[in-house]
Amino acid sequence: MSTATMQLAEASGLLSIGLFVVGVAVLAVLAGGFWLGYRIKLNESPRPRPEEQPHLPPDGPVHEVQENREPDEVPQVSKDGRALTPYELTNMQTRSSPSKQRPRWGRGSSGSFGGGGLGAH
Repeated sequence: MSTATMQLAEASGLLSIGLFVVGVAVLAVLAGGFWLGYRIKLNESPRPRPEEQPHLPPDGPVHEVQENREPDEVPQVSKDGRALTPYELTNMQTRSSPSKQRPRWGRGSSGSFGGGGLGAH
């Protein structure tokens, strides 16, 4: 080994001071982050008091309504007519279905595309 290589390999005080300065800078950035977060939290509105919390309606809790819905029909276009654009279609609504029986998957079907079942055969 040459003398220049030996001098580069030995520890120097400048390297130690540099690492100490980097460590202090990292601690200062972390402390500044906590300080900034504290100041932001002080500017937020206070948490609501218990009397400001929402309450149940006077007639008790609201329950779900379970019903079958069916879509409105899509307008049919004659064979010689032009196709409707999305702007000509209305917002498709749904209405209550007179049937109370819930739709079920067919026996032997997977229930979803790519579900791994054999499907309806």
